[in-house]
Formats: sequence, C-alpha cells, structure tokens
Amino acid sequence: MNDLFLNKYRIPSTRASWWDYGQNGFYFVTICTHNQKCYFGEIIESEMQLSPIGQIAWQCWADIPQHFSFVKLDVFVIMPNHIHGIIIIDKEQTLPSEPGNKFQPQSENLASIIRGYKSGVSKQVKHIAIDFKWQARFHDHIIRNDKNYARIANYIINNPIHWTKDKFYKSE
Repeated sequence: MNDLFLNKYRIPSTRASWWDYGQNGFYFVTICTHNQKCYFGEIIESEMQLSPIGQIAWQCWADIPQHFSFVKLDVFVIMPNHIHGIIIIDKEQTLPSEPGNKFQPQSENLASIIRGYKSGVSKQVKHIAIDFKWQARFHDHIIRNDKNYARIANYIINNPIHWTKDKFYKSE
C-alpha cells in the first residue's frame, strides 16, 4: 500500500489504529539497534554480560519513571542487540477537559516514552561509540490479560537462555 503525505511516500504506522497508546495499560516493547549490531554486550553461559553501552541502556531504562511520572516498569532484559521490557502506563483517572475528546498530549504516550529512552541512551553513548544507532521503529504488543502477561514475562526473563534460537541472534 502506497501512502502519500505532501506528495511523499510514507511508511504506515505499525501501531494499532484502534488503540489510544496514551491510555492506561501494559505494553510489551522490543527495541533493536540499527542493523541489529551487538552494542550492549554478550551472552556468556546463558547470562547477559553488559558492555559500557549496555550499562547505559540499563540505567536509562531504570530512569524512565523519573521522566514520565505515570510510568511503572516491569520485567526487562537487555540482549546484545535489542531490549525487551514491559511498560505500564498508569495515569490517575481524571475527567477529560472536553467531553468526547479522546486525544492525549503526544508527550504522554508510549511513543514519547520510547523516543525519550532512545534519545537518552544515544546522547550518553555518543561519547563511547560514535557509530551507535537505533533501529528507526520499535515493536509493541498491548497486554490485555493475565495469561498473556505471564507468557510475555516468561519470554523476557528466559530470553538470554534462548539467545542462539532468538530471531535477532547474531554471533560476533
């Protein structure tokens, strides 16, 4: 499908068009490095050994709630060339300022959280690795029930054990 905006081709969004990503919910996210380059460390005996860049990525993840007060973090893992985590958006329930207006500020949704995270890591890493880049997009999955949550949390926790079978696996 070719989408044009201002006579230029654009890539359609991978986000669910029927979902408001600023609303409360549990979100499973995967963020990859550009060309899946292994910047974050290596798996040794089924355990992730973080490089200095991996340590920055870890700390920036832990700092997300300091920048977004409505965010809680859940299970998280850094792999050699990607990260997996569960982000919980938990805003206090308030009445909308305009009845029927479902739009939220663009600074209070999942995309803004990921954008802030990627930017924070990139700014700190540029002093270590000039060539560091993220993949342009990220993958998300809206977690809608306990069974789905348990399956995803288990996948994240056990991801280092299954590294050689991972679709992002690269031996370097």
